[in-house]
Amino acid sequence: MSLHKEIEFENEICAHLAANGWLYADGDAQRYDRERALYPDDLVAWIQQTQPQAWEALEKTNGAAGRSALLDRLRKQLDDRGTLDVLRSGIELIGLRQPLQLAQFKPALGMNPELQAKYAANRLRVVRQVRYSKHNENALDLVLFLNGIAVATAELKSQFTQSVEDAVDQYRFDREPQPKGREAEPLLSFPSGALVHFAVSNREVRMTTKLQGAATSFLPFNKGDGGGAGNPVNESGHRTAYLWEEVWERDSWLEILGRYLVTKRDSKKQIAAVLFPRYHQLDATRKLVQDVLAHGPGQKYLIQHSAGSGKTNSIAWTAHFLADLHDAGQRKLFDSVLVVSDRTVLDDQLQEAIFDFQRTTGVVATIKGESQSKSGELAKALSGGKKIVVCTIQTFPFALKAVQQLAAAEGKRFAVIADEAHSSQTGEAASKLKQLLSAEEVRELQDGGEVSVEDLLAAQMAARARESGITYIAFTATPKAKTMELFGRRPDPAAPAGPDNLPAPFHVYSMRQAIEERFILDVLRNYTPYSMAFKLAAAGQEWDEQQVARSEAMKGIMRWVRLHPYNISQKVQVVVEHFRENVGPLLSGHAKAMVVVGSRLEAVRWQLAIENYIKSQGYRMGTLVAFSQEVSDPESSPDPVTENSSLLNPNLRGRDIREAFATDEYQVLLVANKFQTGFDQPLLCGMYVDKRLAGIQAVQTLSRLNRAYNGPYGKKDATYILDFVNDPEEILAAFKTYHDTAELLDVTDPNLVYDLRAKLDAAGHYDQHEVERVVAVEMNPAASQSELVAAIEPVADRLLKRYKAAQEERRLAAAAKDEKREKEARDAMNVLVLFKRNLGAYLRVYNFLSQIFDYGNTDIEKRAIFFKRLLPLLEFGRERETIDVSSLELTHHKLRNKGKRDMRLGDGEGDKLKPLTDVGEGELRDPEKALLAEIIEGVNKLFSGELTDEDKLVYANQVIKGKLLESDILMQQAANNTKAQFDNSPDLNQEIMNAIIDAFKAHNAMSKQALDSEKTRQGLKEILLGPGRLYESLRSRAAEKAAVAVEDRYPLPGWSHSQAADGKKSYE
Repeated sequence: MSLHKEIEFENEICAHLAANGWLYADGDAQRYDRERALYPDDLVAWIQQTQPQAWEALEKTNGAAGRSALLDRLRKQLDDRGTLDVLRSGIELIGLRQPLQLAQFKPALGMNPELQAKYAANRLRVVRQVRYSKHNENALDLVLFLNGIAVATAELKSQFTQSVEDAVDQYRFDREPQPKGREAEPLLSFPSGALVHFAVSNREVRMTTKLQGAATSFLPFNKGDGGGAGNPVNESGHRTAYLWEEVWERDSWLEILGRYLVTKRDSKKQIAAVLFPRYHQLDATRKLVQDVLAHGPGQKYLIQHSAGSGKTNSIAWTAHFLADLHDAGQRKLFDSVLVVSDRTVLDDQLQEAIFDFQRTTGVVATIKGESQSKSGELAKALSGGKKIVVCTIQTFPFALKAVQQLAAAEGKRFAVIADEAHSSQTGEAASKLKQLLSAEEVRELQDGGEVSVEDLLAAQMAARARESGITYIAFTATPKAKTMELFGRRPDPAAPAGPDNLPAPFHVYSMRQAIEERFILDVLRNYTPYSMAFKLAAAGQEWDEQQVARSEAMKGIMRWVRLHPYNISQKVQVVVEHFRENVGPLLSGHAKAMVVVGSRLEAVRWQLAIENYIKSQGYRMGTLVAFSQEVSDPESSPDPVTENSSLLNPNLRGRDIREAFATDEYQVLLVANKFQTGFDQPLLCGMYVDKRLAGIQAVQTLSRLNRAYNGPYGKKDATYILDFVNDPEEILAAFKTYHDTAELLDVTDPNLVYDLRAKLDAAGHYDQHEVERVVAVEMNPAASQSELVAAIEPVADRLLKRYKAAQEERRLAAAAKDEKREKEARDAMNVLVLFKRNLGAYLRVYNFLSQIFDYGNTDIEKRAIFFKRLLPLLEFGRERETIDVSSLELTHHKLRNKGKRDMRLGDGEGDKLKPLTDVGEGELRDPEKALLAEIIEGVNKLFSGELTDEDKLVYANQVIKGKLLESDILMQQAANNTKAQFDNSPDLNQEIMNAIIDAFKAHNAMSKQALDSEKTRQGLKEILLGPGRLYESLRSRAAEKAAVAVEDRYPLPGWSHSQAADGKKSYE
């Protein structure tokens, strides 16, 4: 029996194709033209059947040589233009009035009988054991032809004897497209040969569009198996049967060739690559189109596709297909497709793709606001017949307004494709889309008709729950619970969402599958946590006995520690040395790293510290820092600084930070709340985290590292994370939520809105008449702002006066030391603050839930309008207790490497996404009070860890620094020189040596180490001039002595009276 052999596998595939519309016969391989890589009989038959007049003209022009002339011309055109362009656009020949069509693909609009006949005449043929080479008798297992033109090849392997890897190796090592010193093989050449090459086993499929010998890269073309790589068991046969049963199915294959394949061109407009869809892209876009056709516009779709899934291409295909989609009655389903994305490459990719499909330019418009206002550009694009309009998240509100107006006034229909839905369209901006009136109602208003407030509110709410004209498609790798509820699909659409009917993504390509298929890297494989231990003291001062708020004190103390120069300097040293040893050498020395810090102020301090350390060590490393707006930090600069300041990024010189970081000039990028999401830099191999991360933020931030790279610098196969702050188990739990399909734990209770309304109404701060008055003004198109002010001001004024009265009462009670009265006044203030907080909660919950549920109750919509206008007027002010930590001193500090972790994402299940729970249920409590000394003691116990005497900073900060402060020479030099000049003083080095010798008896071990090592002494100097602030202390002490000297009329030794006077002036 030979059932287990490859030939049987080949037999089954060919038999299935032959039974399902493909041409196949024994001996076909003998009629293959290996010189031209064509199947001439099918080419001639196609032309004779579909374009008989053209065939007659060919014969008339060329006589008996007509067939040969056609084949030669076609081969030449394939070589010059590439296979895909020739298939889609045809070729021109002498004697023909119009181009010769070489295939007929389905047009977007219904086909007429002539086109239907041509489409049916397409000749798809599978030929086996094709001896393709001009130089040897090598044979390919299968070659697929369309009208005589080779479009695909396949090498098959039976799992009983070999694997898909053997098929891949056969292509890489035995199917050389350009044999050394010989003519190219036309069938295997790029881009003039077959468009795609498949390596196929019973279990897996791989594919490539460009053979390059041993350098050929094959991509998986698998369905996925239980959320991971591979294919599921097929009870009817081979796991890979979908390839010939679904993908190569006649209509499917013609659609892929006609609509999916895209050529990518380089700067010289030469074809650099041909893009063939991966299986999940093909599956998602097809299912999406089928569902839109089945259910019509107005649906919502959540596509959970991981990083590395090729979302940009998936979005481009989706936009193109929806822009051309027609229903059974040949009506265009969407007037325009709006694509919301911050991917800068998306516009170019859409333009290129659509030109490839239709040879048409100008169907994609990008809204940038360069030539006119953004709203003007949008109106022109949407009303001017642009099929696809691309806008950024920043311009999205303008797009919403334009879509709203067109949908309302003209009944137009739109598809909105959002990239990373959670960041673009689930807020207030999206709710504006839902305030839609029917076209008839708008016309009535414009014609002077009247529509009641009740009618308007009912229309808005009905639109929120059921939008018939707008289809949403949301692409995201990490959906939030709110995104799942808003865009997810219920298993039973007819039933309400609930624990047994939870919304879920429409389509999933999981993080797990992307990692297993090696499109992204598992960033948790080299994760190293660090712990920080420290101890604080009072710097010789007694703490004030007044009690302070414990939480505020803790925040102030921890912020002080995080910003302490010594803490930053120690972390900087770890980062730089780890980068140089582990990350920098990767990718032939081109690897890059990101440092994530907790605040913009920390970013400024870190950047200055890391630059100083790199300079002091003589390293060649370029760093950039990125943050938004400006930062005021008197310790770093007398003036506020931005990321463009010469102090921080001196060599940026107006360049975009993304572009600058991509050059070889820079290796490390420090970020504070910027570039933690949506930043793609494949050369990133290291990340250093000094910021608390949790949940989705942890996944998005650390995933900046996961981009695969295989290019001129080598293959990226390792990443490193050093984390100074977070718990590894919490990070692992966050990733597990999105490792497979994200799932909801439950859905949000729609009654939350009613409960909040009742709570706010019961507070008694407004009445129904006041609500109605504000709403009437808001809904009146002819109303003025003064009418709105007159309606809302009495309510706001009343609340503000109540708060001010309670505030004054608390002040008087505190002065009288009446604790009971003070508490009552404070409670009254807290009630008003909680009321304001609940107003905000109501608006957030209603804006979200009203997009899911049609409440059918105008009172809740009225409250939303009323609260929205009232909330910003309630400026109660912030009363926050400030904690003086200026006398703190860091006496001990230690960073401990807790060891590299290989955190396994596949072990155990992740947490499910939690819906909104009770909101507005909180209460404001008096802060817990304690003595600052007790809080410091508690912090020390919490963070002291395994500190030893070796971790003391007292040697540098007190012993050595104390002796140096006694030096009159150093005082004089510090007073009269810049810090840089002082750093270079030979006297400073000598005085440090003297101080070390003086301290030898009391600190034998540390002094001996310093005496024996120049490097140790240099490090000691850096600590003294940096965290130890020796220079500043010397100047301060010099000024104090100068002041005393002037007072006593006795100048210091070696000082003139004028110097002493200057010192006194400086001191004062």
